[in-house]
Parts: sequence; C-alpha cells; structure tokens
Amino acid sequence: MLKIKLTLLSCFFLINVFGQKIEVVFLDQSDSTRNNYTIIYPDNKPITGLIFIIPGFGQSAERTLEQTDLPIKTAQKGLLTIIPTFHDGVQSFGVDNLSQESLNNIIQDVTNKHKLSGLPFYIGGFSIGGSCAIKYAQDAIVKPVAVFAVDPPLDFERFYNSSKRDIRLSLDKEPSQENVYMVQRIEKEFNGTPETSISHFYDISPYSFSDHNQTAVKKFGNIPLRIYTEPDVDWWLKERNFDFSNINGPDCSAMINELNRLGNNRAELIVTNNKGYRKPYNNRHPHSWSIVDNDDLLIWLVEQKEASR
Repeated sequence: MLKIKLTLLSCFFLINVFGQKIEVVFLDQSDSTRNNYTIIYPDNKPITGLIFIIPGFGQSAERTLEQTDLPIKTAQKGLLTIIPTFHDGVQSFGVDNLSQESLNNIIQDVTNKHKLSGLPFYIGGFSIGGSCAIKYAQDAIVKPVAVFAVDPPLDFERFYNSSKRDIRLSLDKEPSQENVYMVQRIEKEFNGTPETSISHFYDISPYSFSDHNQTAVKKFGNIPLRIYTEPDVDWWLKERNFDFSNINGPDCSAMINELNRLGNNRAELIVTNNKGYRKPYNNRHPHSWSIVDNDDLLIWLVEQKEASR
C-alpha cells in the first residue's frame, strides 16, 4: 500500500510511486484532510492534457491508488493526473453544490498554476466520484473532451427509495448502517425527500428516471461518455440481500439510453462480467475500480481528443 505521511509544515510534498513523481497540494495549510489534490506527473514527458480522477465516497487518493493503476497509466501517457479531495474531505457527496464548487476551485487552481489552458481536459471517477464527474460536465462552462464513470449512482430518487426500502425490509434485523446514513445524507443535501422536494432531486441528480423533461440528460449534450457497470445481481442477492433496485446498473443503462435517443452517439455503456475484485486481497465485489480495462479506456480517451479536433 502506498503510505502517505501528511505534514502541516508545508503546503505540498513530493514522493515517487512506480517511477512517477507525485505532489500533494493543500489549499489550506492548516488542514490536511480536505481541500487538497494529488498530482501524478508525466514522467519526463511534455504535458499533453489534464485528467481528473475522482474517488468514491469515503475513499482517499491513497485508497484510489491502491485500487487502480489508472492514475499511473494516464500520467505515463502524458496527462497531468489529478485526484481531488473536496471541502467535505472523503465524505464529500459529489453532486451537491459544495462539492461541485470545490471541484471547480481545484480545476482552476491546477489550470492556472500549470498554464494548461487550451489543453485537452478529461474527467471521471468511481461510484459517487463518477456521479460528481457527470454532474460537473453537465454544468461546466468549459466542457471536458470526454467523461467516464465507474458504476455511479445517478438517480438519487431511486437511490433514496431503494435505501428506505432496504431499511423497511430489514424488519427485526439490524438495517444496513450505510443505507441509514445515505437516507439521512440525501435528505440533507436534497433539502427533503422525493415526496417533499422532487424539484431538488431533478436539479441535483445527474439523471432522473421520473423527470419527463429530461432536465439533467439534456444538459449533458453530446459530450463523449463511457459508463462502466457490472450488474451481478446474483452476488448482490447472496452477499447483501440487494436486488436490481439497489444497484446502480439500471441508472447507468437508462441514462445512456436517453442520451442515445437524444442524439448522443458517443455515449456508451460498458457492461462487464466477473471483473470486479478489490485490492489488496482481491475480494470479489462487482462495485469496484477493477471492472475497467484501463488500457482500453486510455485508447478511447485519445480517440475522443482526435475526434474533437
């Protein structure tokens, strides 16, 4: 595991991992737990572009580097690679205004310091980090060349209702504490429930199945998008007592379908099988970074850059 020792004596530090120089920049020197970003530099190559890789909920940059070598591979391809930690630290919710503002501030800081204006810009992430990336692309003034998301929750009305249902079905058993937390957090971030605040769910969610106006989907437009998912419902039923309503695959396929129907023929769904395993012990879990073929994703990103010229 990559060991990162934080210090409050400086605003950044340098380390080397797999031959790559890594810098952690703190926007607030007095707090090493949030408002910072990890840079993985191209090794002895000119910077050809910028990519933001956003961790899942509760995950640090260290954890992301443990779970996937994608940030190392993107740096080796000449991309200045950024793993951000937002204002709420690893508990950032991704799609809320505070997280989006924090992401925008980090993007501006990186772009200005490294004079990257005009270079190709990509963004993606895992789980709620993927939700964050899609949400950013929908509202950004300067659009990314391409976006990718790894099994992201997109329809937070569905997410809320499925979490409430799981708690209800627990009966006399202890309900999932993750679902209890998520119900409370969604009510906070969305200023209510779908019954009392549906307009907020439509405004904030990257996708909403019940929004007949397709507000969020239309804002995404024709940006190239790849969403990865591994909907192994047998595993979820056996290991978590979850069914299709509890997993993110339906959100992912529905959003891609609507984008395709609206004319975005560069939005695609990648459905995998038995690729989800979490490091370092390679435990089976379909909701994992490992469902992505990183080399294939890199080829796709380059293709989108060429197509945009």
